[in-house]
Amino acid sequence: MKATFAAGCFWGVEAAFKKIKEIETTTVGYAGGKTKNPAYKEVCTGLTGHAESVLIEYNPEKVSYERLLEVFWQIHEPTSFDRQGNDRGSQYRAVIFYHSEEQKKAAIKSKEKEQKKYKEKIMTQIKKAADFYEAEEYHQDYLEKNKRGYCHIDLNAIK
Repeated sequence: MKATFAAGCFWGVEAAFKKIKEIETTTVGYAGGKTKNPAYKEVCTGLTGHAESVLIEYNPEKVSYERLLEVFWQIHEPTSFDRQGNDRGSQYRAVIFYHSEEQKKAAIKSKEKEQKKYKEKIMTQIKKAADFYEAEEYHQDYLEKNKRGYCHIDLNAIK
């Protein structure tokens, strides 16, 4: 099965999900926009409408979608609008891109549960998954390749 999440810079989001050993693959890319086959420099302008995202392939017999949602809520600040850590812009917005009605229902339920933890309104969006465009090769597994790369996520906190 597939799951797609945006939660700020995709380098850290990918690294966080890679800590879940039951996940089969992760691919960083761009989702939620209008431009076909965007390049990183285009996405950084904020004009394509895309968010830096991670496409996850997983076996639901090994790891549940609800578990993926738990990690997602752990790795971003849901009350921020178009911002995570030091990164600002619509390409860093938080989005759950659902691939099925079951995922949509689970995402809504998890957001409602998460909202109880905050006084401020959660800005994380829930949207139907559409086209996903794979990012350039140098972005794939970036933090594994670049140990000093920037990450807004405390990767040691992932449980």
